[in-house]
Amino acid sequence: MVRGSSRHTRILDKLGEWAQREGPLPSVFQAYDRLLRLQMEARGRISVPPPALSKEAAFSQLGQGIPLLKFDDLVPPLDWPLAQDLFRGAAGILAESTGQEPSAAAALNEIASDRALLERACGQWYRGQPLTSLAALKGISDDLLAATVQAALFPFLIAHAEMLSGLLNQGVWRRKTCPVCGGKPDLAFLDKERGGRWLLCSRCDTEWLFQRMQCPYCDSQSQKSLSYFTNDQGLYRLYTCSECRSYIKAVDLRKASAEVLLPLERFLTAGIDRQAVEAGYKAG
Repeated sequence: MVRGSSRHTRILDKLGEWAQREGPLPSVFQAYDRLLRLQMEARGRISVPPPALSKEAAFSQLGQGIPLLKFDDLVPPLDWPLAQDLFRGAAGILAESTGQEPSAAAALNEIASDRALLERACGQWYRGQPLTSLAALKGISDDLLAATVQAALFPFLIAHAEMLSGLLNQGVWRRKTCPVCGGKPDLAFLDKERGGRWLLCSRCDTEWLFQRMQCPYCDSQSQKSLSYFTNDQGLYRLYTCSECRSYIKAVDLRKASAEVLLPLERFLTAGIDRQAVEAGYKAG
C-alpha cells in the first residue's frame, strides 16, 4: 500500500490510466482529478519545519489524548497567499461539480479575498466549530464552505502529517479521532498481516490502529449494537452501529489482488454509501 504524497501522485497516475484506456471519466472522478492536481501542485511548494516535539514529548501528549497538530501549530508556517489561491481554485471546482449557482462561487471568492475571514473559517473548521453563521452571512451552505476549507488546507495538513509520522506510537493511541490533526475517520481498512482494523483520517489521510469491536464515532462496544456486512468477494465491509446509527466503510487488504489506494476508495465505494443511507445509517 502506497502512503504519503506518493500515494496521491499514484492516484493521479491511476486516474490518467483509466481515462486513457476507457475514455472520459465519470464527472465525480473528473472533479476529484482536477482538485487533487491543484492540491499536489501546491504540496510541492509547501515546506514544513521539523517538529519541535521530541519522541518522548509526543508519546506523553498522545498518551493524554492530545493530537500532535493544533491549529496554532499549523498557522505559523502556513502560506496564506497560497491558501487563498487554493481556496479560490477549490471553490470553482466544487461549486461547478456540485451544480451550485454562480453566486455560490462568487461568495466563496469573497471569502478567499478577505484573509481575515478566511483565517476565521479555517480556524473554526479545524477546531470543529460550526461554520453556520459565516456560511449564512455569505448565503452559502455550511457543507460547501466546509468542503472548500478542507480542500484548501489539505496540502498543508498532509505536509505536516508526513513530518509528524515518525512521532506516532500506535500503542498509545486507540481513539476515535486522528492522532495528528484530531479529524474524524471516514474509511477503514483491515491490514494484510493480522487483519487489524485501521482508520483513515478524513482531513489529513493519517492512518491509525483501532479496535475491531468498537464504534469509531460513539465508542460503543456493545456486540448487540455493532455489526458488519460484506460483499461476495469479501473485499469490502460496511460496519454499522445501531446506537448512533453511523457507518464506516472498510477495505479488507487480505482480499485485495491489486494495488489499493485508500483515498481513491472513498469514491470507488460510493455505492456502499448509498446502501447504508437507504438502510437508515449516516456517515460518521
